[in-house]
Amino acid sequence: MAASLCCVLARSAVWSSPPLLVTGARTLHATAACLKNRAARIRVGKGDRPVTYEQAHKPHHIAHRKGWLSQHTSNLHAEDGAADRTVEDVFIRRFINGTFQNCLANEVVIKRRGNLLLVCMLMEQKLRAQKTYFLIGYSETLLSHFYKCPVKLEVQTVPSPPVYKYL
Repeated sequence: MAASLCCVLARSAVWSSPPLLVTGARTLHATAACLKNRAARIRVGKGDRPVTYEQAHKPHHIAHRKGWLSQHTSNLHAEDGAADRTVEDVFIRRFINGTFQNCLANEVVIKRRGNLLLVCMLMEQKLRAQKTYFLIGYSETLLSHFYKCPVKLEVQTVPSPPVYKYL
């Protein structure tokens, strides 16, 4: 008790504020849960920020207002390989983002149809046509060798990123 009182007096002398009682006990503070999920949501501003279609809709609207970015049958009942497809999708997205740096105007959509792997993307017209064609062929060849199945890139080019609305 004497040590804690000495500590309180020393603090009041240094900070020149009213002394606080210092106790050695730890307490648990419990407050009401704030159910504010803010992940993957674009906050509404003054209406001057352009957003794409994917960014405009909230994550809980997937399959209602917007579609999935990966289309395959591994998510059906009693189908194996859903985790493998997810890892492959992450690798493909990172590979495409690294190959076409700062050129993608929207999210990459991956579709699996039988043995064929389709990668659909929307690109800005920042590169020369020859370089774009080279990178498309390079990506198709490397991904075909990695996954041992035919890979086709469906590319559309736009002069600037499409704006769905302003938030």
